[in-house]
Amino acid sequence: MQKKELCYIAIVAVLGLSLLMGFVVEVFHVDLGPWAWVAQWVSSPIALAIGFAFALLFGKAFPTFNKTMSKKLLQYSVIGLGFGMNVNQALASGSEGMLFTIVSVFGTLGLGWLFGRKLLGVDSQTSYLLSSGTAICGGSAIAAVGPVLKAKAESMSVALGVVFVLNAVALFIFPTIGDALGMTMKQFGMWAAIAIHDTSSVVGAGAAYDQMHPELIAQQGVSALEVATTIKLTRALWIVVLALVTPFFFRQTLAASTDGPTKRWYQCVPPFIVWFVVAIIFNTYVLSNASLLGDTAATMGGQMSGAVNKLAKHLITLSLFFIGASLTRETLRSVGLRPLIQGVLLWLSISLITLGYIYWVA
Repeated sequence: MQKKELCYIAIVAVLGLSLLMGFVVEVFHVDLGPWAWVAQWVSSPIALAIGFAFALLFGKAFPTFNKTMSKKLLQYSVIGLGFGMNVNQALASGSEGMLFTIVSVFGTLGLGWLFGRKLLGVDSQTSYLLSSGTAICGGSAIAAVGPVLKAKAESMSVALGVVFVLNAVALFIFPTIGDALGMTMKQFGMWAAIAIHDTSSVVGAGAAYDQMHPELIAQQGVSALEVATTIKLTRALWIVVLALVTPFFFRQTLAASTDGPTKRWYQCVPPFIVWFVVAIIFNTYVLSNASLLGDTAATMGGQMSGAVNKLAKHLITLSLFFIGASLTRETLRSVGLRPLIQGVLLWLSISLITLGYIYWVA
């Protein structure tokens, strides 16, 4: 076994142990005394930074395992977050941003066409994939739309590379910007959900902002993570709509293909979104339902839901290390200049427009 593999295993072990101790402290209220920092030092940005630094210094280690963990661990963790949410609150958060979501999705596609095709001359597939990823949920949207579009592997790789780089940047700078602007939990959660690409970075940014301002959660009765996750996963359902309209946009190209698009619309919905909704419903109407279970059982159900929710948050932090460890030098080199410029212009435009909407309209 090479040195980098041993280093990778050691880092995962240290991060995992620290996060496990943090979970035990939160759930069972264990007092670690002067060793309390051991359970507190790992935050979302730190986990991502460690993964990023490892990838740049050593390259890929256990690539199959790392790819699986960065995807599956995040998805299972998001499902776990559903046990900390309430149906009524989720519907309120989702419906409030629905109109702006509709406008922003199609507005982003239009801006992406303008920046990519007209201004920079990026090829149509890469430009559309970048726009799709920015409009909805980053890598998930690109992965869903790519097969419908019959996108080339090179276009998929470049689009995912650009989105990945910008997600890493957003995870670091958004909480700092939100703090400097004095954003509320609700404002930051809404901004992060619409302006950041991937669910992983949205969740990471929301968790980081919660860690920066625990007093605001108590004062305002809602966390940035809860708002951001709910709106982002509601927004992610638009993958279905995008998958349906994509063949229309590329009808001439697909008509020249012998087999056409092979991905059916219902296959474009990430399954973890469905289970996330199921978890919210189960938590609201079963585990915490005193009229159904009785007061004692409902109290225990609420405690169990809280424990699952806390565990999910710690697992999300760990998943960010795996995501960071995927960002190698090869990925950065594959991005290219013009697609990167399109991605940055599109990202900045959506971020500023969303910020203005939250401050002056919402």
